Amino acid sequence: MGSLIYGGGDDAIHIEDRALAHLKVVIATKLRRNESFTLSWRHPEEDPAGRSTIWLHPSIPLRFTFEEPETPQLNMRWIEDLMHSANSSGGIQLIDEVLEAPAN
Repeated sequence: MGSLIYGGGDDAIHIEDRALAHLKVVIATKLRRNESFTLSWRHPEEDPAGRSTIWLHPSIPLRFTFEEPETPQLNMRWIEDLMHSANSSGGIQLIDEVLEAPAN
């Protein structure tokens, strides 16, 4: 389980490593363009039920921490889907990964 630490505080947002690796690509792209946006997610099962949203801005400190030392192979379709939501008025919605069906 990875963590997103936002705003220099001690409160970590826990996100599965694979999802966090994909989010990192999208968030870094948006912030590199000096764009602000929201990020929304459903709380993990071990947390109280609900969902949260944060406002991401290039001037606010952000840190990604991963449990796994190796970077996973990235799914470009998932990155594109996350980027599409990032560019919408609702901001990034952390959606589940869609896996491609094997070709027959």
